[in-house]
Amino acid sequence: MSGAILNRRRLRVVEMFGPTLQGEGPAAGCPAVFVRLADCNHACGPCDTRYSWDWKTYDRATETRYAAPQAVSSWVLARAPKLVVVTGGEPLLQQEALIPIAEELAANGKIVEIETNGTIVPYPELTTHVNRFVVSPKLTSMFDAPLSRRIKPDALVAFTETGKAVFKFVLANRADVDAVAGLQEAHGLAPIWVMPQATSQQDVLDGMRDLAEVAVEHGWNLSPRLHILLWGDQRGR
Repeated sequence: MSGAILNRRRLRVVEMFGPTLQGEGPAAGCPAVFVRLADCNHACGPCDTRYSWDWKTYDRATETRYAAPQAVSSWVLARAPKLVVVTGGEPLLQQEALIPIAEELAANGKIVEIETNGTIVPYPELTTHVNRFVVSPKLTSMFDAPLSRRIKPDALVAFTETGKAVFKFVLANRADVDAVAGLQEAHGLAPIWVMPQATSQQDVLDGMRDLAEVAVEHGWNLSPRLHILLWGDQRGR
């Protein structure tokens, strides 16, 4: 068996942790376990999990390990929370190996939520077993790259057509508000959650206050960063 085939049957994992609480988006406040996968097709400057992909700063061999899908499923099933958040990095870079995990977790009554930057079309075989895709297209304040790299219309259409997608945006300034409104109109994105770009408790609170009227005006949902409010910028929470 070739190494390439073998690797498609394993996951490059950064960390698995919980029980904890989901901090963002539509499931904020719900008990959850997290499976964080390695590598990303973006390089966002303000990213708070650079240890999952920035191999110029972090050592990939130290930060990651390979895990068989069955080992990941067994770890999750041994823990009480129904909500399982698969995040990254960009988890859909490894979606083939995620299919048997999502299938087993769904068969055992778990709620599978995948966080993604929305640039990779999800496989139908994966979508069948996923309850929710939390799709977070990146604005220029997060990832200063051409629009054609940050926004993939075909992928956004695919997520919308699953009927299982919500869209979450991190906002840093007024230009971001206009950008989200433009993407909503251009691609029919709904429902939308917005949250401030912040990694300290005070900045989260200040940012939410700044965004409250914006959210009401546009009919968007306002998301906290609950884990930051509770535990600060602490890894594994």
